[in-house]
Amino acid sequence: MHKYPSDIAFTPAVKVIQAQKGSRRSYARMERREGWQTTATPELAEFIADLDMFYLGTATADGQPYVQYRGGPPGFLKVIDDHTLGFADFGGNRQYVTLGNLSENPNAFLFLMDYANSRRVKVWGTARVVEDDTALEARLRDPAYPGKVESA
Repeated sequence: MHKYPSDIAFTPAVKVIQAQKGSRRSYARMERREGWQTTATPELAEFIADLDMFYLGTATADGQPYVQYRGGPPGFLKVIDDHTLGFADFGGNRQYVTLGNLSENPNAFLFLMDYANSRRVKVWGTARVVEDDTALEARLRDPAYPGKVESA
């Protein structure tokens, strides 16, 4: 169990190196004060609404990482509730590496990058694929895009 939300990235090994390199004290103060956000705030929703791409990281059951670019019209990644983000998934190269990884390891990472304004957000969590949920698909799909939603 994590004491601070940042413990997901700042593992014991990372904290040892931070201490050796001199940055641990400032990060420890941050953890005790405000820490990292753990909910989808209105500010995050506004940031996401402008994005037309992000990177999705998953890993196999034994930890082999895989990062995939996801692109679409601005706002295709949506805030569903204060702990859930979602997007409509369309057929791509049909390799299904991300889907396979999520079937055996739900841990996921989103790297949300606004290159134009030099802003970024990192999101750690779990992910799942939802199929045959027409209400969710309708909520996530862009009516102007003609492709068929495979999943959410």
